[in-house]
Amino acid sequence: MSNPFRLKTTPLSHLLLAAALLLTGLNGQGQTAVGPAEAAATNVAAERSITDWLMRLHEASRRRAYIGTLVVSSGGAMASSRIWHVCDGEKQIERVEALSGTPRSTFRRNDEVITFSPQSKVAVTEKRESLGLFPHLLKSPDSAIDQFYSARAQGSERVAGFEADVVQLAPKDKLRFGYRIWSEKKSGLVVKLQTLDLDGQVLEQVAFSELQLDAPVSMDKLTQMMRNTEGYKLEKPELVKTTAAAEGWQLKSPVPGFKPMSCYRRPAGSRPEASDDLVQWVFSDGLASVSLFIEPFDRRRHGAEGLMAMGATHTLVRRVAARNAAQDGGWWLTVVGEVPGPTLQAFAQGLERRK
Repeated sequence: MSNPFRLKTTPLSHLLLAAALLLTGLNGQGQTAVGPAEAAATNVAAERSITDWLMRLHEASRRRAYIGTLVVSSGGAMASSRIWHVCDGEKQIERVEALSGTPRSTFRRNDEVITFSPQSKVAVTEKRESLGLFPHLLKSPDSAIDQFYSARAQGSERVAGFEADVVQLAPKDKLRFGYRIWSEKKSGLVVKLQTLDLDGQVLEQVAFSELQLDAPVSMDKLTQMMRNTEGYKLEKPELVKTTAAAEGWQLKSPVPGFKPMSCYRRPAGSRPEASDDLVQWVFSDGLASVSLFIEPFDRRRHGAEGLMAMGATHTLVRRVAARNAAQDGGWWLTVVGEVPGPTLQAFAQGLERRK
């Protein structure tokens, strides 16, 4: 059975932030100079805006293919994966093989994602449109990322055998976390990423322990592997694109910097354990992301209200009271995001039923 919260796929959410930042690079405009010119390049880097850094980050992976071992540390737990990545400038495909925990292989080709679970022989296929929102959000005329984050160069270090430039993306308020990013000097590929709390302490870390740049990764071979579902039961979560207004919801008090990105409804027929639809409303400030999951309250499945944290990911659950007798049980709200707890509370408090 598919997890109803599986679709936490907003721009640069934890896996997307961990993967997309690591699968792209900070310096996509070419080679970094060496020798005396390197110092000049560092001075230029120090003056780059947050948008400059992020656009370079996005562009880097369009120039390199690579194979590597990725290690994620979060909340005292550690996991590793093997990753194969290739991009021809337009089409992007990657394979991620879990090396720890439950065996799992995930393939992504642009916005198409399929996850193979060998033990259960189930393959879940999804469309993750938000993967493409990140660069477009930066290019949009109303992008306000630089109002909420600043970029600062912090020298260089070696990661996985490569010299890397270090930049810190610092939040300008207490509604979001900061990031420290290591990008390989010549290619700009991100080789290490840390998510920092409001005191600058590391909440999560994603880093390559081993990396082979310009590796012989075949796009055709990965595509063939991705399409080979023989022996697997295919599951495709049924999603209906919608709007919050159409579903009867609004955010009466917008959270500064966060803009609505998408809204989906998962029909009850795709979730045997539920009798009514679940709505997912996604927000992003261009780096951090928050998903609001709204469903009718069911006392058999929904427990105590509260706030939980695992690494950088915080989750808030609470009951939303009904406004009329037709919805006698009210709704159950789950707010998930890589943001501080008060940010989730601001979303929960601002959510309002329109009808």
